[in-house]
Amino acid sequence: MITYERPSARPVLAVDQGTSGTKALVVCPERGVIGSGTAEVRPRHLPGGLVEVDPAELLTSVVDAGRRALAEAGEPVAAVGLANQGETVLAWDPDSGRPLTTALVWQDRRAASLCAELAEHAEELRHLTGLPLDPYFAAPKMAWIRRHLTRRGVVTTSDAWLVHRLTGAFVTDAATAGRTQLLDLDDVTWSPRALELYGLTEERLPRVVDAAGPVGTTTAFGPEIPLTGLLVDQQAALLAQRVTEPGSAKCTYGTGAFLLAQTGGRPRRGDSGLVSCVAWRLGGKTDYCLDGQVYTAASAVRWLTDLGVIGGGEDIDPVGGAVPDAGGVTFVPALAGLAAPWWRGDLRGSLTGLGLDTGAGHVVRALCEGIAAQVASLADAVAADLGGPLTSLRVDGGLTRSTLLMQSQADLLQLPVEVSALPDATALGVAALARIGLDPALPVAEAAPAWRPAATYEPRIGPDEAAARLAGFRSAVAALMERTPS
Repeated sequence: MITYERPSARPVLAVDQGTSGTKALVVCPERGVIGSGTAEVRPRHLPGGLVEVDPAELLTSVVDAGRRALAEAGEPVAAVGLANQGETVLAWDPDSGRPLTTALVWQDRRAASLCAELAEHAEELRHLTGLPLDPYFAAPKMAWIRRHLTRRGVVTTSDAWLVHRLTGAFVTDAATAGRTQLLDLDDVTWSPRALELYGLTEERLPRVVDAAGPVGTTTAFGPEIPLTGLLVDQQAALLAQRVTEPGSAKCTYGTGAFLLAQTGGRPRRGDSGLVSCVAWRLGGKTDYCLDGQVYTAASAVRWLTDLGVIGGGEDIDPVGGAVPDAGGVTFVPALAGLAAPWWRGDLRGSLTGLGLDTGAGHVVRALCEGIAAQVASLADAVAADLGGPLTSLRVDGGLTRSTLLMQSQADLLQLPVEVSALPDATALGVAALARIGLDPALPVAEAAPAWRPAATYEPRIGPDEAAARLAGFRSAVAALMERTPS
């Protein structure tokens, strides 16, 4: 009897194009990761909250990381999947593919004045798109580019440009489209009203597609292979963490920290300051999630490193662990502003409670508690919007290697924190989508990687002490907001 191998049983190439670098994996359903490659990206942080990157650097990093992963694997792949940054935008020529501007990174704040002009429409936009009015999202940056840089070509999120350069297609997945503030949250199509408000009515926008399915083929990595998986990075990690049921949540600790909670087949527009957005669309069916953001996590660690306080992320535990507590120091790491649930991107960070006895360890501990306190505030907002508390939090990302940060997180959440054994959840999530794109009958539960915690952190302090620490952090945030009226 002749047996036929399902296309989804073969290895796939998964590429995670992130803020500070690109990671590529060759993933085999049976053997796991059989090849990996990385390539650095260096965004430029400029005065006034400007953050930009050369688009060519993004494309080169994708190709280089992918080729390195394939070289290490030493065998062909059936398809490729691509995860992207979400809110990073640029203008480009659709005929030649040539960039017409730099890429404005998701952290960039230059469109703040444009958002101020639209303030009277903030609630209308939030209801239409699920997103608050903030320059973090793509549409304000797109409109700013049109107003200040160029009217030529098209202006899109970075994924549409990368996909076009790889395959010639002009598409974006539904979840990435949902990060623009131009997508109607209910029917998952471009909103004429949102486009009108942003002055983008005449724009040529990419076709909105499912997260899994054939998009085109590429020879960028060598032999021709189909591109069959597309998703914004945090939602890809959500899928890899198997957070597929309403009420479950994950947090990814990367350049920023991003907490997402599943809400199922309908959007939940809460009142707690969270984003309601598309988790993914598969087979024409949309799942939704609540999303909360911390703008600076690993980027705050990098800031301390640049100042010489620590030598790098590997110093968090030895330096912070050298002291028993933060010594009365409170760090609000709003180095790129505060996102959910406050939405005060104009704020700057604060470091208070300093004394002559303050050392590097106190500052490091205060940073860990500051990041953890923001994530705890997001978890509280999720619980309020869903009408019930979370029972645990699944976490991934580079900073989960810090025992100090993860224990601080469990303490302030008063919940178990389950650290994923998957070190590259975003890439593994988009690998699962690439497999589904090859084989639409493949269930998500079968395509997603097996999930297990590498470590589980239980709270070591009581609820009263946790509440007191959170109250101290929130008092520091309130003081910041009082000093900087919106």
